[in-house]
Amino acid sequence: MRQPLFGLLNVRPFSGTLIRFAAALVLSGTATAAQAQTQTGSILPGVSQPVARVGTAKPIVGWIRFCERNPAECTVDPSEPSTIDLTAKDWKTLNRINQHVNARIRAKTDKDHWGVEDIWDFAEDGYGDCEDYQLLKRKRLVEAGFPRRALRMTVVIDEEGAGHAVMMVRTNRGDFILDNKRNAILPWHKTGYVYIKREGDEGMAWASLGGRTSPTMTANQ
Repeated sequence: MRQPLFGLLNVRPFSGTLIRFAAALVLSGTATAAQAQTQTGSILPGVSQPVARVGTAKPIVGWIRFCERNPAECTVDPSEPSTIDLTAKDWKTLNRINQHVNARIRAKTDKDHWGVEDIWDFAEDGYGDCEDYQLLKRKRLVEAGFPRRALRMTVVIDEEGAGHAVMMVRTNRGDFILDNKRNAILPWHKTGYVYIKREGDEGMAWASLGGRTSPTMTANQ
């Protein structure tokens, strides 16, 4: 998969202008604080509809080979929940790990990295392409106590018309996307991607998402 792949104001004391200006500063500070809280993941996202599954799909070859080398990563445990009851603490952890892995790994295609077209791995040497970022994020999230069954590798078509891998976190507030193209974690329908298929939560078969689309967003949103 291709990795594409971020004065002084002249007013009189106690005048109406000064009062309005002071109020504007307070409101501005409040808005800035709210933005900072959202960016650090301390505010839960709104509730949205999950992406609909329309059938089954074959896993891609890179995934099959990854599972042969790492069977525990691909085994579905039906005792685990398939969705997460998202808390503020969970949301903060998701944001922290997403941003940490994005900052830690340097983008490198499989061809340049390993000499082959498509290989899935954990990028533990600090280099990788899209799926490698997401696999490492999932590993870190599982270590933090998240159920693997709710963390689904997903294949999309990106804004450049190329195949791209992201991780879909399935929650009671909707399906959210961890991506190496942006640090913001977005609901699936705000990424601008076309959704092809995702890892299944019942066995090795993947779930077809039927090419569901979402509005175009910029990579920094």
